Amino acid sequence: TFNNEQINFHIVITPRENQTLTERISRKMKAKHVIIYLLLVIVTSSCIRDEAPNAEADILSCRLPGVVMTTSPIITNNSINIFVGPGTDISSLAPEFTLTPGATIDPPSGTARDFHSPQQYTVTAADGFWKKKYTVSVIDTELATIYNFEDTLGGQKYYIFVEREGEKVVMEWASGNAGYAMTGVPKTADDYPTFQFANGKTGKCLSLVTRSTGFFGSIMGMPIAAGNLFIGSFDVGNAMSNPLKATKFGLPFRHIPTYLAGYYKYKAGDQFTEGGKPVSGKRDICDIYAIMYETSESVPTLDGTNAFTSPNLVSIARIDDAKETDEWTYFKLPFHMLSGKYIDKEKLTAGKYNVAIVFTSSLEGDHFNGAIGSTLLIDEVELIYRSED
Repeated sequence: TFNNEQINFHIVITPRENQTLTERISRKMKAKHVIIYLLLVIVTSSCIRDEAPNAEADILSCRLPGVVMTTSPIITNNSINIFVGPGTDISSLAPEFTLTPGATIDPPSGTARDFHSPQQYTVTAADGFWKKKYTVSVIDTELATIYNFEDTLGGQKYYIFVEREGEKVVMEWASGNAGYAMTGVPKTADDYPTFQFANGKTGKCLSLVTRSTGFFGSIMGMPIAAGNLFIGSFDVGNAMSNPLKATKFGLPFRHIPTYLAGYYKYKAGDQFTEGGKPVSGKRDICDIYAIMYETSESVPTLDGTNAFTSPNLVSIARIDDAKETDEWTYFKLPFHMLSGKYIDKEKLTAGKYNVAIVFTSSLEGDHFNGAIGSTLLIDEVELIYRSED
């Protein structure tokens, strides 16, 4: 009997306590017992009559009334990128936001602001206590096509690679680092699967390493996490429930890609595993590819479930001779137009085609197969293209 009193559960686990808890769980109970316990807590708490105010402070969606967006905004935990066509007047835009129930935003939704520079918003939860800051950027430039991996966002717990024009960020690379953070394994930015490495071909470079996901990843059936970097966005909400859906590939591109070129090094890890079980005689290998596809209202983006199978695909460039190499090795991958496909000039100009570039340290990493320690280094990459006359 709860006597109509409200009960709030607050569980705080420090890294040291987390390790102790993990050891106790692994010794004393099966994973299913933990799940049953949590379900009992949820059912019990649902019997409480007075519900606490919502403590979430999230932006769920946004739109620009009267302005054509070339693709859906990319919303992360603390940033939003809105994409509009080149030449759009961004000096007075009034984005409208959908928030978690009961939350408020400052400045208010619909406030006109100058987006020649990123704008800050603060979302306050319904309980009035929890707050979250968002940086909202409007991208009105063409997709960057030269990538040196020298630039990252500061003040982050893991590396987020970006491309800039002057001081303005015009493209933010995506990776699975946000999902890996949920495992509790990494301690520093260099412990994540995707990070910056000092010894590139020229200056710094991209480093992708296949990592163990530890105890919690193992009980979820996701024993490894391949290092990856791609053009698009990563949906953290799907990271555990449907990881293939979490990788949203592609951004608008108004030119016809002809080649993807650059340099790589690769070293496979010692033991290849499938589902966490060793596979004798099999070696890991990396993957490097790019795709171009047509977007529509029903297919705004492709993901890990259909990147190579969607009927919207137009052309693909993919490495077919990847190898282990200690030397910087040049690759130049031609885009091959799929049978029966062509590029519509008007749709191209309107930004109705997306391009995605993808790098990963384990070819089968999307199915959690690979070798812990497999390492792919990437540097001096260029997306070569021609304009449609």
